[in-house]
Amino acid sequence: MFVLGISAFYHDSAACLLKDGELVAAAQEERFTRKKHDSGFPKASISYCLAEGGISGDDVDHVVFYEKPFLKFERLLETYLAFAPKGFLSFSKAMPLWIKDKLFQKKILVKELEHLLPGHRPWRDRLLFSEHHLSHAASAFFPSPFVEAAILTLDGVGEWTTSSVAVGYNNHVDIVKEIHFPHSLGLLYSAFTYYIGFKVNSGEYKVMGLAPYGAPKYADLIKERLIRIADDGSFQLDMSFFDFATGLTMTNKKFHDLFGGSPREREAAITQRDMDLAASIQKVTEEVVLKIARHIASETGQRHLCLAGGVALNCVANGALHRSNIFEQIWVQPAAGDSGGAVGAALAAWHLHLKQPRRVRESQDAMSGSYLGPSFDSKEIRRRLVSCGALCHELAEDEMIDKVASSITDGKAVGWMQGRMEFGPRALGARSILGDPRSANTQKQLNLKVKFRESFRPFAPSVLADEVGNWFEFDGDSPYMLMVAGVKAEHHVALQGEQASVSGLEQLNIPRSTVPAITHVDHSARLQTVRYEDHRRYHKLIKRFHALTGVPMLVNTSFNVRGEPIVCTPEDAFRCFMATDLDVLAIENFVLYKTEQTADDHRGYIDGFELD
Repeated sequence: MFVLGISAFYHDSAACLLKDGELVAAAQEERFTRKKHDSGFPKASISYCLAEGGISGDDVDHVVFYEKPFLKFERLLETYLAFAPKGFLSFSKAMPLWIKDKLFQKKILVKELEHLLPGHRPWRDRLLFSEHHLSHAASAFFPSPFVEAAILTLDGVGEWTTSSVAVGYNNHVDIVKEIHFPHSLGLLYSAFTYYIGFKVNSGEYKVMGLAPYGAPKYADLIKERLIRIADDGSFQLDMSFFDFATGLTMTNKKFHDLFGGSPREREAAITQRDMDLAASIQKVTEEVVLKIARHIASETGQRHLCLAGGVALNCVANGALHRSNIFEQIWVQPAAGDSGGAVGAALAAWHLHLKQPRRVRESQDAMSGSYLGPSFDSKEIRRRLVSCGALCHELAEDEMIDKVASSITDGKAVGWMQGRMEFGPRALGARSILGDPRSANTQKQLNLKVKFRESFRPFAPSVLADEVGNWFEFDGDSPYMLMVAGVKAEHHVALQGEQASVSGLEQLNIPRSTVPAITHVDHSARLQTVRYEDHRRYHKLIKRFHALTGVPMLVNTSFNVRGEPIVCTPEDAFRCFMATDLDVLAIENFVLYKTEQTADDHRGYIDGFELD
């Protein structure tokens, strides 16, 4: 039996396919359309999933949408009525769009499916809808390696719910408590994202990365004026400071006056106040998450916790939760945002609607390392690279790994495309840019010359799982780069002279450890632990670098430039390679060197021989 899951029409549209309850494929639409956070109907993702499953549209037994549009419309109307006459401008802009496109999404979904996948079986008879936070909860629990667990979902807002606590057992998920709009931890964090000058729904991780440069001097003010936090972690916002309920912006003049000025312009210089605000909202977020977690553990008696929703991508908060030892084990859905709602919706239909049993792998989750996207064989890669005019070498696997590891050791920046593309926002060694963690120049080089993004942004280490305890204050697995941990003190570099008094972004220039490229200014790092069974070829590369340098990790960042999605195809990889200061590109067994490429039109070559 096949179940197709879909998320769409807000941001990060995606699709997934289940075969007899097993996840066969999943991908975000942005990877195919090359439109960052694409919110449209996921035509390409659906087509890919069905092709990966080897089926046609008529073979799909159920298609499940990740939320209920009528409930969302109800929330919109009731919110405008509650705040009326305030918000009329926003209301007048939103209503025509809802009435035309969003209110009748069932009709739109059926029409899109019929156009994309015409067949004999009516799509209307196969269409189901899950609730937004149930989709998140299902995505968190059902693929986890736990027979039973507490479940916490936190995001901006679904239909009404912004936060939920649930308990999962075998093939059941029972929602226990909810917090409803407009009281939202995700929207509070997004309000500060907006105020600090970053884009809402995509810039929150920049706030998280900026926080260690500041001090949480506004945390008490936030708790006194903006959010009231109860002992159990439940919370209420003072909506007089916010404009997101009915307005066109996240914050208002009262908010701006409280923090001493207007929001930062998008490309303006980042000030110490911005850094302190980032540190403050990060601290408040962690406090809320930890209080909720303690209450969940006390109320449910569960030893394991599953997380999903956009706030679950806050790996600093996840790291604090891990260190708290409130739960014995924590598992975070790698596609914790709305894209993962497609997976949750499909799994909710399979287990809750169809009442199918669940197979639990206690030593391994069911996300297949999140390597659920397209891959390409040698013949296809060769054809595509030649059509791009690439000059490349096809090598045996071990030789390819040796050359790439040696290039990284020599300080080269490498584009690395291997196997199936990752599902979710993190590059996990399938579509990654790699560098040497020992170099103090790597962070700036990759940020400014390759990624074309803000210089303060930290990079993550991909570290061999059996070596993580030798380098980091961490005792578990973090295969999806969703935990932050401290670099062990024995690897720290002592500050010299005036270095100790340096503040703000100038701290970026001071090495903090023997692996400065992955060490943030607070001696932390966002970990990806890599096992051989996770990604055989990536593990071999890190192991080879370890043998060459004595360091069992690589710098790993997503294979894209600012404003673009992570690469999907060999053509995407080659274009990114040529448009940046990347030195080497490895696509499966094919290796390309920037010095061998030419700017002139030419036919592609493999190993120096012209191909027809």
